[in-house]
Amino acid sequence: MAIRRQLKEQWMRVFFFCFALASILILSMIVVFLFMEGLPIFSKVSVKDFLLGIYWYPTSDPPDFGILPLIIASLSVTFFSALLSIPLGVMTAVYLAEIAGRRLREVIKPIVELLAALPSVVIGFFGMVVVSPFLQDFFGLSTGLNLFNAALMLAFMSIPTICSLSEDAIYSVPVELKEASLALGATHLETIFRVILPASISGIATAVILGMSRAIGETMVVLMVAGGAAMIPTSIFDPVRPLPASIAAEMAEAPFRGDHYYALFATGIVLFFFTFLFNILADYISHKYRQVGAATL
Repeated sequence: MAIRRQLKEQWMRVFFFCFALASILILSMIVVFLFMEGLPIFSKVSVKDFLLGIYWYPTSDPPDFGILPLIIASLSVTFFSALLSIPLGVMTAVYLAEIAGRRLREVIKPIVELLAALPSVVIGFFGMVVVSPFLQDFFGLSTGLNLFNAALMLAFMSIPTICSLSEDAIYSVPVELKEASLALGATHLETIFRVILPASISGIATAVILGMSRAIGETMVVLMVAGGAAMIPTSIFDPVRPLPASIAAEMAEAPFRGDHYYALFATGIVLFFFTFLFNILADYISHKYRQVGAATL
């Protein structure tokens, strides 16, 4: 019986190892293909001119392959969406986990999870049809498809993810910590900000990571509502074209294995590095705050 159980456990290990290995191999092949198709452009344009060039005219004669406006657009949209989504998402999670009554929580929680399941094309359509005319009329703009609209829609997408995961992190804090704080005379508000949030900061940081990762790599929303102008923005109401939007908009028109085609794949490499570095930094911050929270408690 014991031998049979050991054999079963070994087969289960092999089974899950094969699935994990398949995932790693598929991801590795995608990365290799991305670099194979993107690196040839650097035989025509230097890395410096590609990254720091301010003109993106891939179909002109001669073509210009400067993606600095696209990089700034991606970072700007992600930054402004973070300013909106992180406070709203975390505070909503705190309200649902610690303040709202059970019946109200049972109503709001499914709504938040439903918002997280909304397709990005629906959110982009909402931004085009509803938000864009409102911004154009309210601020007297020439167009409502701009950086602010894109940041607003990305924040709308990120808030449910941040809220749901942050709420789970807050719920995972042991009840004994809360009861001990209240027993020592702390108010409920003091307990939330001095005990519960520090104890759950690692999970909240992970929630923010996932929400911002979705924002920086989102394609459809920024393609529909960012305005599509490959220029460096001087205002939050300027139209922009982030990196994913440029790839999605132009890949179908780029000649196969032409310079434009290679430049778009090189743009994907830059986006890959941004996402990769962002996740490394986020993992470091999450680990650091986990240690800080443990030391505080």
